[in-house]
Amino acid sequence: MTMTALLFLVMVAHCIAMPMPTDKTDKRLQAEKYLRRFYNLPIGLGGRTSSDVMQTKIKEMQTFFNLKVTGNLNAETLDTMMLPRCGVPDVRQYSLTSEKRKWPTTNVTYRIENYTPDMKKADVEKSIHRAFKVWASVTPLTFKRLHEGIADIMISFASLEHGDGYYNRFDGPGGILAHAYEPQIGIGGDTHFDEDENWTKDSSDYNLFLVATHEFGHALGLSHSSEPGALMSPHYTYTTGFPLAEDDVAGIQELYGPNPKIKVKPKPDAPKKCDPMLSFDAITELRGETILFKDRFYWRLHPQMPEPEMALIKSTWPDLPKKVDAAYENAEKDRVFIFSGNKMWALSGYDLVEGYPQYIHKLGLPKTVRKIDAAVHIADTGKTLLFADKQYWSYDEKSNTMDSDFPRAIESDFPGIGREVDAVVYYYGYLYFFHNNMKFEYSYRSRKVLRILTANSILNC
Repeated sequence: MTMTALLFLVMVAHCIAMPMPTDKTDKRLQAEKYLRRFYNLPIGLGGRTSSDVMQTKIKEMQTFFNLKVTGNLNAETLDTMMLPRCGVPDVRQYSLTSEKRKWPTTNVTYRIENYTPDMKKADVEKSIHRAFKVWASVTPLTFKRLHEGIADIMISFASLEHGDGYYNRFDGPGGILAHAYEPQIGIGGDTHFDEDENWTKDSSDYNLFLVATHEFGHALGLSHSSEPGALMSPHYTYTTGFPLAEDDVAGIQELYGPNPKIKVKPKPDAPKKCDPMLSFDAITELRGETILFKDRFYWRLHPQMPEPEMALIKSTWPDLPKKVDAAYENAEKDRVFIFSGNKMWALSGYDLVEGYPQYIHKLGLPKTVRKIDAAVHIADTGKTLLFADKQYWSYDEKSNTMDSDFPRAIESDFPGIGREVDAVVYYYGYLYFFHNNMKFEYSYRSRKVLRILTANSILNC
């Protein structure tokens, strides 16, 4: 194996975006390129052997990303391959060594060699400092900045070929964002950002703080996580607040131990769709799709998709709150309304509507209502039902007024579903109420519960 190949295998890169292939041949070529880079697909195999090995590698990739394991290049697998992602192999055994590398000291130094013109120097320094502070908050590690000389972690911005060898070159805008090397003598820990990208301190383009935090995780010895909500997941996603999930913290503390002075609460790992105790925060339709919110994540169900897709709320809607209490669609207005706390947002498709958020009390709710638990629009009647605690209200979408004689008790008007509701959705004359890990199929016409299922049955579990 050549030295450049070895360097490639220990390289930790962040985010590579591939163009969508247009035909069967292009799809296979793109898939082979992807699997060679991330799953060690051998070069030069032919015939049946090539097909068998390819199928095995596809299954490994599908397993890592929690996809349906088929060994085939289906649409879901190809879509995942096309996502912007990190350039390090996803399975650690394909690195130069299977041993976990870490720094022999808890006092790690870093130096910023140059700056990007996309941001003010002070903002670059703040982003880098914040990124190191994240890892320091959950470990005994301390990070000291050097202004000259050789540091453990040398940080620079560069374009295209920048001295790391052919396999580690950058590729212009929209491809590889950055790469970092795991702890070792020499180049170990060094982190390089692609200058051809547009670096920002917000969600308008690639957020330097988030990319740097991911890269420094690699520079400290972490590999990739298969948890979709983890910062060390291969795919770049925008998020706000403390970026580490439970899986990130467990990984770094396995290497260095916990911080003896500070106890930080990480974000929960992604919910498992077939967990029998799974519950939902909110459910709504969106132009023929079903969106199910849980914690800081959502699932997207589409009639033409065999499996639900999961994503972070903030990665799709940076301006929405990180947790949704209730949601509903008014298809006639082409609006989806999102509730969190005492405020609501409106979406047109996946775009946020101007003029929001607004206070929920503008709908006519009393000020004593601090949040909406569930909401659903009944297209047949033009009414929207808003559930809070043990009561519900009826809102007339045409007159934009609350109906009289409300609130009413949930238990008396919807017998059999209990006193409280977590989420509700309406399909062709049937209301589906969700509470805890149960789903109640309720006939709106006959006013009775027809079936009781597990909540995650909506996810084909």
